[in-house]
Amino acid sequence: MKRAFVFPGQGSQAVGMGKDLNKAFIEAKEVFQEIDDAISLSLSKLMFEGPDSELMLTENAQVAIMAVSIAAIRIIERQGNLKISEVADFVAGHSLGEYSALAASRSIPLSETASLLRKRGKSMQNAVPLGEGAMVALIGSSFEDVQALIGQSKLKGEICSIANDNAPGQLVVSGNKKSVLNTIDKSKDFGVKKAVLLAVSAPFHCSLMEPAKNVMKDEIEKVKFYNLELPIVTNISAQQEEDTDKIKQLLIEQITGMVRWRESITNLYHNGVGEIIEIGAGKVLSGLNKRINKEITSRNIENVQDIDNFLESL
Repeated sequence: MKRAFVFPGQGSQAVGMGKDLNKAFIEAKEVFQEIDDAISLSLSKLMFEGPDSELMLTENAQVAIMAVSIAAIRIIERQGNLKISEVADFVAGHSLGEYSALAASRSIPLSETASLLRKRGKSMQNAVPLGEGAMVALIGSSFEDVQALIGQSKLKGEICSIANDNAPGQLVVSGNKKSVLNTIDKSKDFGVKKAVLLAVSAPFHCSLMEPAKNVMKDEIEKVKFYNLELPIVTNISAQQEEDTDKIKQLLIEQITGMVRWRESITNLYHNGVGEIIEIGAGKVLSGLNKRINKEITSRNIENVQDIDNFLESL
């Protein structure tokens, strides 16, 4: 049976994240210090102590989520005296989690990953004036029904599209605020059981992010990507990729493109993956993965006990 490590996206951040790892393991201290130095900010202090309002900022949250994921990976490697390629067959990440996945597989150095995510967060935040965009999670309806809903809801000249295909019956729509609110108003007519307006500061993964995509194209192309220790299943292709030039292009496309998480997990299953372990803060992906395919064992590694349990199970 094959195993995949997957890495969470934005929304998994919380004050106190990584604090127990930092206290228990020198590997975590080293990761957090390297990231603090790379972005010239005491992000670790913000992660451990808050305030929540600062941690929630996209430019901080994205780097913080990656930091906890990579701290966990480095602890597993050093404490277990192993490489992740010896205990996993694939990596994948949800949105910013792709950067964590690439850092974990040593395609991008940690300091470069932190800098890229800091710039990504700032450029995404600045792409759309505050209050002009929105995102909504739609629960209980099919992909096709949500597409039809968007067709009826999108106002002339506005953007409204599926941002995340997360799991069966769980999709996220992103775009101009009026059109997104319109999808909520009409949602029950298209089989949607629940519509939840998301507490985000910008409409991610839609064409309103084009300014951010242009910024990140320049930034990503400056960075040297090394050969991956493990193939990555990407958000845009939902296929395993190893060619670094192609991965760069897919990362750029991902800024405005749909996160195809449901298809990505299905692809992993068809490639023999029977266990998926979410590495880092929260359990969001573990919940989604169970909805996508109950044949796959899903769990998460977030704290000291989780790491100990995983190493003991090997």
